[in-house]
Amino acid sequence: MKAVGLTRYLPIENPESLVDVVVEKPRATGRDILVKVIAISVNPVDTKVRAPKDRVEEVPKILGWDVAGIVEEAGPDCSLFRPGDEVFYAGSIARQGGNSEYHLVDERIVGRKPTSLNFAEAAALPLTSITAWE
Repeated sequence: MKAVGLTRYLPIENPESLVDVVVEKPRATGRDILVKVIAISVNPVDTKVRAPKDRVEEVPKILGWDVAGIVEEAGPDCSLFRPGDEVFYAGSIARQGGNSEYHLVDERIVGRKPTSLNFAEAAALPLTSITAWE
């Protein structure tokens, strides 16, 4: 699947700071759902993780954890979502991000996309909403 990632933590002005990559499409197992990404947003977590540092990733690091999309596949232990459900969430920075065609996320940190919002509006909410609530 297509994604945008990094292997080197370069200044954002560098044209190689974020690159187009092709990675294997993940499969949903356990409590994970596979989401077809419709919209993402950029937040301070993305900029902090991407900040320049002396490190090289062997496997491209994919950023983007505020996501809205449609469930394509649900792992066998899932009980909250099924294929076709519209969802939004702030994913885990311990996993690959959502700057990709599909994103794997634990269903327990996902919410149903509000019907009053389009996908772009829903993707802009997760981290902002959590911060405001806290």
